Amino acid sequence: MVEIETATISSKGQIVIPSSMRKDLKEGDRFLIIKDKSSFLLKKADDLDEKFKEDLEFARRTEEAWKEIEEGKFKRMSKEEFLKEIRSLK
Repeated sequence: MVEIETATISSKGQIVIPSSMRKDLKEGDRFLIIKDKSSFLLKKADDLDEKFKEDLEFARRTEEAWKEIEEGKFKRMSKEEFLKEIRSLK
């Protein structure tokens, strides 16, 4: 059964889950929040399976790497230069 309620965001960015919807929740529960334009999806993090957690971590790390690339924190090199640098680490 789908339940629908409304909530208001505070000046600190906090949203209170209506009491009628938090019967199965306890203090310290963690949530995954996914935002797509104006939609938000809230899911209990402990309900996620291990594969999904790995996928989310991969997506997070990929996003961080792209930001670093855009900020110019990586250098470009040819395959030969890369292999030479790897070999020099031994």
